[in-house]
Amino acid sequence: MNVIDIFAELGHRLESFGKEESSRHIIAKAIAENEWFTEEDILRSVEAIRSTMLQAELLKRWSAQYPTATKPQSVAVIMAGNIPLVGFFDLLCVVISGHRCYIKPSSKDRVLIRYIVELLRSIDHDIAIYDYSPDDEYDALIATGGDEAIRYYDERYPTTRRLLRGSRHSVAILDGKESDEELQGLVTDITAYSGLGCRSVSLIFTPEGHRPQLHSATPRCQKLEHNLRSERALSIMQQRPVEDCGGFLLSPSDDFPTALSCVSICEYRSLDEVTQWLENNAQRVQCVVTHIDSLAHSIPFGSIIPYGRAQYPTLNDYADGCDTMRWLVE
Repeated sequence: MNVIDIFAELGHRLESFGKEESSRHIIAKAIAENEWFTEEDILRSVEAIRSTMLQAELLKRWSAQYPTATKPQSVAVIMAGNIPLVGFFDLLCVVISGHRCYIKPSSKDRVLIRYIVELLRSIDHDIAIYDYSPDDEYDALIATGGDEAIRYYDERYPTTRRLLRGSRHSVAILDGKESDEELQGLVTDITAYSGLGCRSVSLIFTPEGHRPQLHSATPRCQKLEHNLRSERALSIMQQRPVEDCGGFLLSPSDDFPTALSCVSICEYRSLDEVTQWLENNAQRVQCVVTHIDSLAHSIPFGSIIPYGRAQYPTLNDYADGCDTMRWLVE
């Protein structure tokens, strides 16, 4: 089968995910393996992939921007596991570009990745997806993880082409004219995946004197709820000024918070202050959520994300601003 047809067929098969017994069993198994995962987050991740990455026309337009590899190479993909199926896009890029993909799912996300791979193999058993082995050598390596993991792969594959990604964070920039719907979308951008994703908003810039009305329900993830409870108690003991928004705490700061249950909020006098901050912190920012179109030229990667869409990356939204497809075929 044509590789685009394979992934489009995967999208069709995922339309019923979570509705039939077999996929509900997969959801339960994935949650048992990683207590940070919730059914809501797994369903959101699958739907985001299905709707923004696995539509035939979208795949055709996207892949047409790049040449196909003339000589297939072996590409190892070391996946993160902080949110459900976070490693899928790298797998898609490698296979679409015409290379052989050797995957190492995170121990926190093996169930879902394996499920998707088996679906792909059931569509075409010859699809070029294999298991990674640390004893083998590869032509190229894509790895996502913490600083320690990145150092390991740097040392393990010193002569291999490497695309290594560390941790990043996302911000929202308000102008005080946000609608109730946009603010609710921002809450989703903050709380989805328990704030663990690099696209999860954890720092808000707001005009001086303006305090957005943000509120979310108690976290469905027990581990995050425990974290939130501890942070509430700690803020009281330390007499830190925080605003309790139900599912997270707002704390004044111009830097990213260290606790998952906390979100920083920083007041600005002019947008010039914000654009300067973005320039100084470009290597730490994954995406920017706002409706201020004039900021587009100041965004590290040249595009802004509408409220409520931070967790729905498109095929052209590359992690860390590095065009993975271009890197694979150059």
